[in-house]
Amino acid sequence: MPTISMFYGILIRMFFYDTDRHNTPHLHADYQGQVAVYSIPEGGVLAGSLPPKKHKLVVAWIQIHEEDLLVDWELAVHGKKPFPIRGLDQ
Repeated sequence: MPTISMFYGILIRMFFYDTDRHNTPHLHADYQGQVAVYSIPEGGVLAGSLPPKKHKLVVAWIQIHEEDLLVDWELAVHGKKPFPIRGLDQ
C-alpha cells in the first residue's frame, strides 16, 4: 500500500486493487495507529475514525486535491503506483 502523502503526522495511503469493500474511490488515513477510510468525492468517513482535528485536516486536504486523488485512484485500482501528492504542511 503506497503512501501518497504525509502531513501533520497523518499518513495517506491507497491500496492496489482496493475495490472489494468500498467501491467508491477512497483513501486510508493513519494517525498514530488510528485509521479512517475516506471517500474521495465527498470526503466522508466510510470506516474507522481519527481525532477531530486530524479528521478536519484530512477532509480539507481531500477537497484541495480531489482531482489528483481521483487520478491516483485510477492508477491504484489498476495496480499501478499512484503519484505522491503534496501535504498541507509543505
